[in-house]
Amino acid sequence: MAGFDTIIDTRAPSEFLEDHLPGAISLPVLSDAERAQVGTIYKQVSPFDARKIGGALVAANAARHIAGPLSGYGGGWKPLVYCWRGGQRSGAFATILGQIGWRVGRIEGGYKAWRGLVVARLLAPVVAPVVVLDGNTGSGKTEILSRLAARGHQVIDLEGLANHRGSLFGARPGGQPAQKLFESRLAMALEGLDPSRPLLIEAESSRIGDLNLPRGIWQALISAPRIRLAVPLRARAGFTARAYADAAADPARLARILESLRPSHPAERIETWQRFAETHNWTALAEGLMRDHYDPRYQKHRARYDDGRSRVVALSDLSDLDAACGAVEAALAAQKAP
Repeated sequence: MAGFDTIIDTRAPSEFLEDHLPGAISLPVLSDAERAQVGTIYKQVSPFDARKIGGALVAANAARHIAGPLSGYGGGWKPLVYCWRGGQRSGAFATILGQIGWRVGRIEGGYKAWRGLVVARLLAPVVAPVVVLDGNTGSGKTEILSRLAARGHQVIDLEGLANHRGSLFGARPGGQPAQKLFESRLAMALEGLDPSRPLLIEAESSRIGDLNLPRGIWQALISAPRIRLAVPLRARAGFTARAYADAAADPARLARILESLRPSHPAERIETWQRFAETHNWTALAEGLMRDHYDPRYQKHRARYDDGRSRVVALSDLSDLDAACGAVEAALAAQKAP
């Protein structure tokens, strides 16, 4: 927020974890347990008793923040504080900070107002013309998009925002953000788009890990023209075996994931995949999973949403991703040409 040095979220830690304004820090004036305690007293005893106990807790927590994380700020520091609706929690903290002499601002409407802006942004049409980079598992879509972004193209990395690679083995360290936090990140990315330039997005299903794609971006994905990477199975398997080395480092988790596929595949196939995993034959495992699990699902998805406008970029292998980027750029230029 322009004109302020620090954005402070005064809500409880669980509220902050679910979602918060971009760049905000968490300085809760009530912990989760304290918030529940005050709420119970409000309902079961009286609003006055709840405010009295809540006031004491807020004051104690404010004192802890001032003596701790805020102790190094000088008189010129300008904080901007908010809570759920811009009410008592942020108001109390802002009053205390203001009494010290800091020039404090407070967000009218609090987090609720911010959430309204996010929802409105996600419901609105995507302002830039969307082009989907498609291709079966292991085609290097994520890596190619990353390089295209570095080359100046307009890209939204949905998997990066979701902190997940979009497959059974796609979990990343740190886990996924909450749904609302993911939506806030996506709304910020959409807000920063240049409407005059194409927007490249990787083909995804309607879910990335445990997160749902908002309807607006999902509709944009399924109706957009596509550039499809066509890469031989063997090359994709080798690329995936290298890219998913972290999954191979956790044999127990790998075995659990393969076991979860048993309802969808013959027992002999599952046993073969488990054997490949046990013998560290990662390329053979990747090839089997792609041929018998992922590729049929991609084909089914593509049959529903590909309207025949796709431009196919054929790559014999993925040894030169810069060359692959050049081929995608050529396809993009041809797509824009009249």
